[in-house]
Amino acid sequence: MIVVDEQLLGTGVIEGIDHWYRGRVLDITELRPGTVIKDDAIPDLLCRARQSTFITINVTDFWERIRADERYCVLCFPLPDCRASEIPGRLRHLFRLEEFKTKAIRMGKVARVTSQRVEYYDLNHRHYMLKWSM
Repeated sequence: MIVVDEQLLGTGVIEGIDHWYRGRVLDITELRPGTVIKDDAIPDLLCRARQSTFITINVTDFWERIRADERYCVLCFPLPDCRASEIPGRLRHLFRLEEFKTKAIRMGKVARVTSQRVEYYDLNHRHYMLKWSM
């Protein structure tokens, strides 16, 4: 399951991912309908959702702030709103890397994904960097 941050609603990100991803794609508000979801509540919601991968452009509040957990993966894309449409393509490219290829492998990672590299940390607080080009 891919869960998209609410600030990406209306940007075409969900539709772009849904076009090629075989699993479920939804926005974070579907995990707790009818309520305001603060950033600090997101880890608990992700823990309740089965093997979810959370997509956000809110790097400041998630990268190196959220704990890695074996029940979810967090992918931060440092892009302005106007470039959010690039996320589905970058995500598809990312899912081709061995380190992110399957849900089971992705779980327990928090990553920052740019056009030049993927930085991530895991459950053991180890940091990794993979160079790539988009």
